Amino acid sequence: MSTKKDKFSPKDKIYMRLALNLARSRNGLTGDNPSVGCVIVKDEKIISIGQTGVNGRPHAESNAIKNSFENLNGSKMYVTLEPCNHHGKTPPCTNLIIKSGINEVFYSTDDIDKRVKGKSLKILTKKKIKVKKGLLSEEVKNLYNAYIVNRKNKLPYVIGKIAISKNKLIYSKGIKKFTDHVSNKLTHFLRYKNDAIMISSKTLNIDNPKLDCRLNGYEKFSPKRIILDRNLEIKLTSFIFKSSKKGNTIIIHNSTNNSKIKNLKKKGIILIKFKLNGTKYFNLKRILKKLYSLDIRNLLIEGGDKITKNLLKNQLINKFYLFSSPKILSKVKDYKTFSSLKLLNRKDIFKSKISSKLAKDTITIYKR
Repeated sequence: MSTKKDKFSPKDKIYMRLALNLARSRNGLTGDNPSVGCVIVKDEKIISIGQTGVNGRPHAESNAIKNSFENLNGSKMYVTLEPCNHHGKTPPCTNLIIKSGINEVFYSTDDIDKRVKGKSLKILTKKKIKVKKGLLSEEVKNLYNAYIVNRKNKLPYVIGKIAISKNKLIYSKGIKKFTDHVSNKLTHFLRYKNDAIMISSKTLNIDNPKLDCRLNGYEKFSPKRIILDRNLEIKLTSFIFKSSKKGNTIIIHNSTNNSKIKNLKKKGIILIKFKLNGTKYFNLKRILKKLYSLDIRNLLIEGGDKITKNLLKNQLINKFYLFSSPKILSKVKDYKTFSSLKLLNRKDIFKSKISSKLAKDTITIYKR
């Protein structure tokens, strides 16, 4: 049985790091289930690997066991998260491990799911399988930040993202893009990794964005589009309206414009009516809970300024990407200053931040 005195060899760390990298590669793509990586080793040789399937099934352990062309008797399994031990849509991974002949299991951290937590260790050790836990635990726990937020709070893991110029503007009339091409690539990577992307109708009508993923080979992973549009001001000439198909666009509104509602529904747009709070704005936490009930686990916020400010004030953003461009934008005509820089630097909102150059831009990542 595992204890606090478990010791790990340099090779153990190599195998678990491979499992961690497998888990990272699927992070954000496994629906309600956590992204798990698994490596099976026999006689100091890797004989199989597995990762959680897209949308959450099959589980990594199951894939690794089935992917092996060698007899697993006497082998070791390295897996990032405690194997499941309950019957759900798939059989328990502990049962598969026991039947496979694997005689030693290393896992990094306990699952926070109450159906699983701590039970797998007892089940496996009862069957004379050695179990060690805690290997690379801090790195692995960081991987599961979103999963923990999902399970504990029943809310999506919210990532904020905004770009500012050197003079702190997020918008200047006539300027659509002012960040470097590398920043733009990262934006599309974030879209690929999130279930949905949310903006305001004001941002939509000013920028007419596509809100899709345009990384080669990953177009099919474009997120759902969510628009906060109190009075249904979305233009029917917008790209979002024209490209809407059943289920890929959700509009949160408080409108009684039946004609507009009918036109939007014809395009397969999901319309959800919400009451406004005392400030005549949406209760964003209630909206997030609703989105969670619609299986949205990872949510990207791309503006505008008002949504970002409200989410930050209510401490509903878990991670934030600030792209800073060296360009100076004009203040001659319409422009908008980013009003939430002070909020980003509040210690009660984000515990840490790290900055790095990104080609000509600078990126600062804030974490709770």
